[in-house]
Parts: sequence; structure tokens; C-alpha cells
Amino acid sequence: MLGPDSEAWRHVLDWRLLLGSGRALLLQVAHPTVGAGVVQYSDFRRRPWLRLRRTVDSLMTMTYGQHRTVAEAKRLRELHKGFTGIDHHGRRYHALDPDAYWWVHATLFEGTVDAHAQFATPLTWPQQERLYREWRELGAVLGLRPSRMPDDLAGFFDYFNGMVAGCLEDNAAVRQVLAALGDRRPKRPPGWPDPVWRVLGPVSSDVILTVTVGTLPPVFRDRLGLQWTRQGDRNLAALKLAVKAGMPLLPDKVRYHPMALAAKRAAERSNIA
Repeated sequence: MLGPDSEAWRHVLDWRLLLGSGRALLLQVAHPTVGAGVVQYSDFRRRPWLRLRRTVDSLMTMTYGQHRTVAEAKRLRELHKGFTGIDHHGRRYHALDPDAYWWVHATLFEGTVDAHAQFATPLTWPQQERLYREWRELGAVLGLRPSRMPDDLAGFFDYFNGMVAGCLEDNAAVRQVLAALGDRRPKRPPGWPDPVWRVLGPVSSDVILTVTVGTLPPVFRDRLGLQWTRQGDRNLAALKLAVKAGMPLLPDKVRYHPMALAAKRAAERSNIA
């Protein structure tokens, strides 16, 4: 299991990674199998914040849960066992199809690397290599065979770029995600007062849509017919500067996921003792 010396513990805890959540979700659902399952089984349109919270909490448990990691992996596989059907191509699919299951896991790795490059300190190639080895270990815990996952980082990016170029499609799930990201009246997160969310909701939608469209691989963005302008470039550049400058100034309890922060502090106390 991953521990305090892992790259994952150092780089998956920051809330900045959520800025890439729309991008990661689009890449995931553009896989024909994943997209079919989302259209037929997911309730993310009705309960987007609950789905996001559960996804983030699951990732944090896999990364920082240590003794709970295996149980969480088992829970995920049990959850997806019944997700079967016919996709819009008329092909049978299963959510635990190894290619699709690995693709979702792969996008979380690539998304972590990309979010650090965009909004934090870019990971060096050796850091990425170590993080990728750890991601393969988590993949094995999830039930993926090592032969399903590229052996090294260079092989991973060859695989990822090949998927973007030749496999990902524009489908109903992609359009649902884009509609949700572009909604100027997004659903209010639990606990937020209505007056506050009426002001911040449209702003948050603009930010996430700008980040999502602006950071998508250009070949995939063009496939979806999404327009990207010079003004969008300027807006994204300004956002990157603001996040890079502002996030390190926040206290840890605001900057980090609670589970990650608890694990980090427990490790620090153990070292002191």
C-alpha cells in the first residue's frame, strides 16, 4: 500500500486537482464503454455534487487509506459488476471490461500530472515515473493485470495519446457532461446558502468550463467541435497565475482533502515520535 514516502501522498492531496475534474470526466466518458455505462446507470446530472464527492473520497481512500485500500478496491468492483448493457453501436458492454476500467484509472494519473503542470509545480520526469509505478500498483489492487498497463511512463503516454487519437468519441455521455459543465445555473452544493450560490454558481461554471475546454488535448477538443479563442487563452492564463500564487497561501485545512491531511499529519507525528 502507498505510504508517506510515495509520490502519490505528496501530489494527490491538493484541492487544485479538482480544477481538472471536468477534463478527466470528459476523457473518461468519451470511451465507448464508459460512456454507455454513464448514460444508462449514472445519476450525476441529478446529484452532481454527491457523485463528485464520492469519486474524490474513493480516490483519497485508494491513495491514503492504507489498510482500507483493498476494501475500497473490492467495493468499486462490486459496485460495477451489474453495469452491463448494449452501447449505441449495438455492442454488448460491461463496466468491468479491462480496457475501460484501466482507461478510467489511467485518466486519473494523467489528470494529476496535467493539473500539476497547469496549476501547481510541474512534476519532473523522475517524479512522474515514480508516480506511474505507484499507479500501476493501485491498478493491480483494483484487479487489473500488469500486462494491461504499459510497463513504463513513455509507454503510458504512447498509450494515452493513441487512445485520444483513435478511440475516444463524441457520444451522448460527452454531451451530457458538457451540458452540465456549461450550465449557468448549476445545482447548489449541500450547505451553501442560496444567495451566495446565486453569485458564485455562474462564476464556478465559467471557471470549470474554461479549464476543461482549454486543457483538453487539442485533437479531442476539435473532435468535439469546441471552440477555443484567444480570450479563452488569456482567461486560462490569468486563472493559472492566480491559483499558483494564491493556493500556497491558504492554510492546510483549506488546501488539502481532510483524509489526506489527516494521513499527512499522522505520518508527521510518527516521525517525530
